[in-house]
Amino acid sequence: MTAFVGAQLDQTYTAAQMTGSASHKVPGIGDIYVSHDNKTYRFVRYLAGAGAIAAVIGNTVGFYAPGGVSTGVSNDVTSDVSDTAGNLAGVLVSTPATGEYCWIQVGGVCTLTPALVTGADGNALTLSSTTDGTLKVAGAVTDSGGAVAIDASAKIVFLNCPR
Repeated sequence: MTAFVGAQLDQTYTAAQMTGSASHKVPGIGDIYVSHDNKTYRFVRYLAGAGAIAAVIGNTVGFYAPGGVSTGVSNDVTSDVSDTAGNLAGVLVSTPATGEYCWIQVGGVCTLTPALVTGADGNALTLSSTTDGTLKVAGAVTDSGGAVAIDASAKIVFLNCPR
């Protein structure tokens, strides 16, 4: 893990940038950054999944699990819920193409782009299993959680995703 001063959170990186001559200028996969306002970010690779779901700023992502079966990989994420095991990884802060690397927000207050599928202020939230890039109320013991609705109508949540 590396400490960063002024990480470029909206920047995306190609595989060539990660391994090429500029690799010393980019974050490392899995790196964590905590901003001045105590929001936490994690550096990951975005995959569009089987549904070819494009990245959208403010949409949620889950840990990539092809066909819903986890392979234990925790540095690949997708907004395609059919290719997750229902585990919330964070929220996109940029728009990477599939296979590109980016920062996702994993901790702190965050405003989502899509409305919650279900939920009210104070509800524990988890990755939606039916709607790509969204959150729903965590109601079952098998729901992994990762967020709490602060102001559901304004799409403001507090994230506490795995790091």
